[in-house]
Amino acid sequence: MKKIFPIVLILILSTGFFTGCKKDKGEPPVLPPQESMVIDFTNFASAKKSDEVIPGQKGTENSNWEYAATVAGYWKLIINTTLAVPVAAFKAAVDQTPVFVSTKLWQWSYNVTYLNTTYKARLTGQIGSSDVQWKMYITGEGANAFAEVLWFEGTSKIDGTGGQWILNQDALSPVAFLQIDWTKTATVVGYVKYTYVKTDSFLNSYIEYGLTSNVLNAYYTIEYYNGVKKSDVNIEWNTTTYNGHVKSVDYLGDSNWYCWDSNKSNTVCP
Repeated sequence: MKKIFPIVLILILSTGFFTGCKKDKGEPPVLPPQESMVIDFTNFASAKKSDEVIPGQKGTENSNWEYAATVAGYWKLIINTTLAVPVAAFKAAVDQTPVFVSTKLWQWSYNVTYLNTTYKARLTGQIGSSDVQWKMYITGEGANAFAEVLWFEGTSKIDGTGGQWILNQDALSPVAFLQIDWTKTATVVGYVKYTYVKTDSFLNSYIEYGLTSNVLNAYYTIEYYNGVKKSDVNIEWNTTTYNGHVKSVDYLGDSNWYCWDSNKSNTVCP
């Protein structure tokens, strides 16, 4: 009986120890929504190329919508080309299961394929007192092989209501390129802002996207470099009927709104 008691005691203590360790892991952090990284460009998806819209085209049938779509397209191009790989890698993380690494640190490791090229992605989430710090490491394989690089990082609030991303230009140029600020209300990411942070002519250019309760319930506020100077553009539209209007002193010549209808045709503003 004396021999049995210490063995039982050891088993009880061991069970408590391992249970305690398991509890110490806690729960992994919740990934920020995919929408935190990608502005909604769906209403301006088929604009002409940026170099096809010139001042002489003002007044043509769809010129108001085309101008709005082209300016927004400068920013859409950045996400769809320069930053396509890290954005694709982040979107794929939602389907993965994280692994506990150490105290409040979790890791998602997986492969992602983009344009027939496979990349290794390693996303880490470090839980802090009020936010989560995220880091995305990517390794190139095959013809586009490159050693693991930190392609982007950021933070999100513990309650998931907002955060910020800093994305580097590419795998070979680990230079801060784009800052993304976002906020979420209920289940909707209703505010996303891209700011160009690389030091060149485009520095501090930005596009801000948001949702409102107005009839034209979505907007872009844009500052972009047009090759000569920075221009300000305001765009508002309805996400259901798709009509909207645009304002740009530099391009349109005054501070009036210029409208389009649900067919993208120019129309007289109300």
